Amino acid sequence: MTQGLIPGSGDVLLVVDIQNDFCPGGRLAVPRGDEVVPVINRLAARFAHVVLTQDWHPPGHLSFASSHPDARPFETIDVEYGAQILWPDHCVQGTRGAAFRDDLDIPHAQLVLRKGYHPTIDSYSAFYENDRRTPTGLASYLRERGMRRVFLAGLAFDFCVRYSAEDARRVGFETVVIEDACRSIDVDGSAQAARARFDELGIACLPAAAIGDPRHRP
Repeated sequence: MTQGLIPGSGDVLLVVDIQNDFCPGGRLAVPRGDEVVPVINRLAARFAHVVLTQDWHPPGHLSFASSHPDARPFETIDVEYGAQILWPDHCVQGTRGAAFRDDLDIPHAQLVLRKGYHPTIDSYSAFYENDRRTPTGLASYLRERGMRRVFLAGLAFDFCVRYSAEDARRVGFETVVIEDACRSIDVDGSAQAARARFDELGIACLPAAAIGDPRHRP
C-alpha cells in the first residue's frame, strides 16, 4: 500500500465546522454531513497539528434571514461588503447547535478558532471575514508555529471549506482539500464552482486514502 502524502512537522489539518447545526437534524444541515466525522477522526490521528473552526454567531446575526423583514433563507442580498446569502438561524453562541458533534474525537487539537461572531459581518473563511479585509489571526498563528501546508476537511465543501482553502492559498500556504472528508450544501451549483476555483488556483483535491500515516513509515 502506498503511503501517499505523509504529514510532517510543517503540516496542519484544519477541521472546519463539525457542529450539530451543520449535520442532519441541525438548523442548517449539510446533506450527509455526519458521514465525515469518522473520516476526519481517522485523518486527525495522522497529524501532529490540528486546528478546529467553530461557527459562533450572536443572536440576530446579519446573515440570518430572520434578521431581515420579508426575507427567506437562501435569498441573496447586498450588504456593505457585497453579496450575502441569507441563512436559517444557526450556530448561535452557547446553543446545542453551535457545539461540536459529540462523536468528533480529536483530543490533541491545539486551537479552536471561532468565527462569525461579529454581528454585521459573516465569516466563511477561517482566515478572513467576508469583507475580505478583516483577518482572524489564523495565518499569523500558523506561521509562528512553522506551518507551511494546510490540509482541509469539514463542512461545507462549497462554502467554509472553499473560502478557507482559497485564503490559505492566497496568503502563501500550500493547500490540500481532502474531498471525501467534506460534504456540500450545493446552492445553485456552488459545489462545482468550488472545484473549478480550486483547479484555477492549483489547490489539490485528494481522497483521505492519499494521506499516509507517519506512525507507519516503512
